[in-house]
Amino acid sequence: MSEEKNIHCSFCGRSKEEAEMMIAGVDAHICDRCVGQAGGILHAELGEKPQSNPLEVAAKPEFDFTPKQIKEHLDQYIIGQESAKRTLAVSVYNHYKRIGLVPLKDAPEVDKSNIVLVGNTGTGKTLMARTIAKLLNVPFTIVDATVLTEAGYVGEDVESILTRLLQAAEYDLSRAQVGIVFIDEIDKIARKGDNPSITRDVSGEGVQQGLLKLLEGSKVNVPPKGGRKHPDQKYIEVDTTNILFIAGGAFVGIEKKIGSRLNSATLGYSKDSRNHVEEDEVLSYITPSDLKSFGLIPELIGRMPIVTFMSPLDKKALRAILTLPKNALINQYQHLFHMDDINLTFDKEVYDYIVGVAIDYGLGARGLRSVCEAILTDHMFNAPGLKEKELNITKEYAKAQIERSSLRKIPA
Repeated sequence: MSEEKNIHCSFCGRSKEEAEMMIAGVDAHICDRCVGQAGGILHAELGEKPQSNPLEVAAKPEFDFTPKQIKEHLDQYIIGQESAKRTLAVSVYNHYKRIGLVPLKDAPEVDKSNIVLVGNTGTGKTLMARTIAKLLNVPFTIVDATVLTEAGYVGEDVESILTRLLQAAEYDLSRAQVGIVFIDEIDKIARKGDNPSITRDVSGEGVQQGLLKLLEGSKVNVPPKGGRKHPDQKYIEVDTTNILFIAGGAFVGIEKKIGSRLNSATLGYSKDSRNHVEEDEVLSYITPSDLKSFGLIPELIGRMPIVTFMSPLDKKALRAILTLPKNALINQYQHLFHMDDINLTFDKEVYDYIVGVAIDYGLGARGLRSVCEAILTDHMFNAPGLKEKELNITKEYAKAQIERSSLRKIPA
């Protein structure tokens, strides 16, 4: 009993009788008051980092971009695609405005609106998402849907998407939880058919089912270093409520489904039809029902309610992409040569020639880089040792380089 009476708090000196509670350590004690004060100090120290609004951590103290400003920023990097840029600007604005809302009594809860981008390869789907993420200064990751499989099968679990986002945020959880995820090739996980199969569709409908909990906004336990889950592993709990998901895909053949719905002459119906739609305009009529007929399950479509399209790139658009954007391909190559103190120039007709070959290549804007690489590879190989500081590319030289390259087999 005498030993208990001599117990004092090692911090403030209070006796056990003066304190409501005394917590014993190995060789010391602490009273309830000191525990409370220590908690206050700890809270104040940690409270220096903003935690109330995740957007304050992820981007700026206030989300001060309007849809018009977002579109104007996109205009600097992306040629054309006016409808997609406007739709995306409004959706992103509403999403991050929703995160910053102060909950009011009896106010409706604003749902998250994920986005589906439909368009041919090389039309700028990935660039659009990456440019917006860079503007907002939020973590951004690209995931290829074709490598995803249902849990328990060979491949990557859908939770690996969040692991990549965490890595992009340098494991800052608050930043990751307001990031942007771009799921590429979403059309490749379409359901193979409406008829039930004996074999399980683990890389198609199974993946779509697995994506549902991520898209709708739920708390998911994620392995910090990726890989498969196992019972003894520690997990990071990620709340996907404020993560914006943008899915992109070429959806090859969906024009036929749209045309069939419209009874359009584009797909072999009567040319006298009043509903005649030009072939390059068919995607502008896309609706969620077309995605369903393509093979996406209704539950997934419901969680990605905003559907927009990327127009096919014609010769005029590709010519503009080559020289006009802030990160234009010609500017990139000129900068590369400038780092070797070489001034790179092109004859005007070379641009049209590059565009013509890229159209034959059939890869949209990505084809432009392939053509430029074929033309400039020899010069880039020799550039560090060149004495001449002026380099001009003529159409004759470009044509000769293409004839020597693997692109020569492409029909004119």
